[in-house]
Amino acid sequence: MILRRSRRLESVIDAVGNTPLVRLRKVAPHVPDVEVWAKLEFANPGGSVKDRPALRMIQDALADGRLTRDKTLIDSTSGNTGVAYSLFGAALGIRVRLVMPSNVSKARKDIARNFGTEVVFSDPMEGSDGAIRLARELVAKDPDLYFYPDQYSNPSNWKAHYDGTGPEILEALGDRLTHFVAGLGTTGTMMGTARRIKEHARPVECVAVEPAEALHGLEGLKHMATSLVPEIYDPRVPDRIMPVGTEAGWDMADRLAREEGLHVGHSSGANVVAALQIAEDAHRRGRTACIVAIICDRGDRYFAPMRWERQYVW
Repeated sequence: MILRRSRRLESVIDAVGNTPLVRLRKVAPHVPDVEVWAKLEFANPGGSVKDRPALRMIQDALADGRLTRDKTLIDSTSGNTGVAYSLFGAALGIRVRLVMPSNVSKARKDIARNFGTEVVFSDPMEGSDGAIRLARELVAKDPDLYFYPDQYSNPSNWKAHYDGTGPEILEALGDRLTHFVAGLGTTGTMMGTARRIKEHARPVECVAVEPAEALHGLEGLKHMATSLVPEIYDPRVPDRIMPVGTEAGWDMADRLAREEGLHVGHSSGANVVAALQIAEDAHRRGRTACIVAIICDRGDRYFAPMRWERQYVW
């Protein structure tokens, strides 16, 4: 057995990034000639991929003076970015106020509050777009009180992935990499990671995942045709968009827990559904492929029942 030296960190913020890649074998036994890898972003200290952009937006704003200790950070979030803001706000001594749809999972509400964050709820029927509108209204009423990073339009969002997620994937897989898969929410993960990956010498197809339906249960993802499109989104960056149904995303999340020991959220399940479709297509064509799918967060954020077609008894 090889013992690895534990990293020594000055602060919890130094634990962000360098997340592991895990080969998915049990959900992909029918495509043995294709590598399907999961980038485990739940290994970040806040438990999700959103740790990267949240920290970068805070650090960039502190560096250029937009954020000071006299201001309150406010933003809209469906949960994971809010948890990250709350964690880093506590670590850096910054007050945080979040606007969330009232139907986000109880776990995310409770986690954010545990860090001392104030939570304001928006109309659940308006989803993430309603939270965006309410956050902007609050800032407009008292602009001197707040620093509003606005994760949907802040370039620091995608730059966190350009400087972090993309290089990490390339360092691990190099010229073997053929496909990258990530869902569209704020779109920062796809925008930043794909831009960096496309600079690699070997062509890599970057595939964006979105819900197949306007009304869906893939929390954190946007059906772009019927949503407020984030300002940081550039439709030229992904090579193609793959729609995935809610049922398929939920079922894959269940499979990953049972068969791979990975308890993940439903948007992560949707990313793996798309990755397996790509793998199956490559297998049919007799081609080798190496595919990386982003695993956004852990499944324990979804323990509380949510309003959707599937009924759970707890």
